[in-house]
Amino acid sequence: MLFLVAALLLLGVLLGAVAHAPLAFSAVTAAVIAGWLAAFAARERHARRH
Repeated sequence: MLFLVAALLLLGVLLGAVAHAPLAFSAVTAAVIAGWLAAFAARERHARRH
């Protein structure tokens, strides 16, 4: 339960920071995170096949 509260608090802080950041910075950061997640998913999918 404490982990969930900490995660929600961190999410709120990050969303608050993104609201004040320029749109271009937010878009680039979102693209980097999406690429990282896609690479992680591909690596995990590849590891499960072998």
